[in-house]
Amino acid sequence: MSPSTKPVLLLGAGKIGFAIALMLERSGDYSVLVADQDPARLRAVAELGCETRQISDDTSIAACLEGRYAVVNALPFHRAIAVAGLCAKAGVHYFDLTEDVASTHAIQALAADSRSVLMPQCGLAPGFIGIVGNALARRFDTLLDLRMRVGALPRYPSNSLRYNLTWSTEGLINEYCNPCEAIVDGQLTSVPALEGYETFALDGVEYEAFNTSGGLGTLPATLLGRARNVDYKSVRYPGHCNLMKLLLNDLRLRDRRDLLKDIFETAIPTTEQDVIVIQAQASGHRHGRLEEESYPIRVFGTDVDGHRLSAIQLSTAAGICAALDLVAQGVLPQKGFVGQEQIALEALLGNRFGRVYAGKPLALAATMTEDR
Repeated sequence: MSPSTKPVLLLGAGKIGFAIALMLERSGDYSVLVADQDPARLRAVAELGCETRQISDDTSIAACLEGRYAVVNALPFHRAIAVAGLCAKAGVHYFDLTEDVASTHAIQALAADSRSVLMPQCGLAPGFIGIVGNALARRFDTLLDLRMRVGALPRYPSNSLRYNLTWSTEGLINEYCNPCEAIVDGQLTSVPALEGYETFALDGVEYEAFNTSGGLGTLPATLLGRARNVDYKSVRYPGHCNLMKLLLNDLRLRDRRDLLKDIFETAIPTTEQDVIVIQAQASGHRHGRLEEESYPIRVFGTDVDGHRLSAIQLSTAAGICAALDLVAQGVLPQKGFVGQEQIALEALLGNRFGRVYAGKPLALAATMTEDR
């Protein structure tokens, strides 16, 4: 390990964890220890040049923290609070990808006396969408409405749901079942998942969107008192929402989430041929005029040093790697809770990882080609 590299512990060697390990290892500025309970996953990241360690519980995770600059947590959302607590106790910076609102609130409370950074929700949504949403909001003298729409979609849907699994099944179900935070008529409130149905078109493709939980991160609290309406909806191809209502509400599978997870993972294929669809839109008054501004972008997969990364791997890993980078560079606070909206959009898009959200390739030493 070079004296100039920062030692990082990456928890979780699944698809997103692999992408994070690849990006950090190829950056040349981080030495990565990857910990997971699955030996096969560890063998895959070991081939990248990462050190690996098998873990089984909090005690084994705590043993991996010694001497680490930061922890990047790519474990399922229900592990976030425990791992953040270990990091706060050890004084190690903490980053995760959780979409779970309760976990984020608990981590925020842990951060009150933390001597290290605790920064959850560093992925796509929550994560990047909060950064771009806050950037749009700040461009208005008086903000009225902020609408954020994000979808991780198959490029070639072939089933009735018109959907493929591209990330955590547990996280997906969590978003579809839990209440959703929003600002409605100036009041912070909770709205039901799968409601608020709408349709829109982007680049000639028709989409639907509906409420899902967690995508706003801490943005509602930040914009409370400054905005009339703020909401987040997941983007899908038309027809998906009605079928999910059938499964979750009519067949009551929201009460049997383990069964629903098994059904999804047995019947719905995964795909690396995906696309990230982002449409953020704000309206308000600027210089005495009512104006509207949008931030639409689509993100595709790419090859990184001979490894294929799907769009969801690329965008999610880029978000959390950029957050780590900006803390390491002193751009962000060095202790306490850090919300995504504290990252300036310009800083993210100028970062070697975050630039993928500007439609540019990662700025790493490895050779990359993009699939467009």
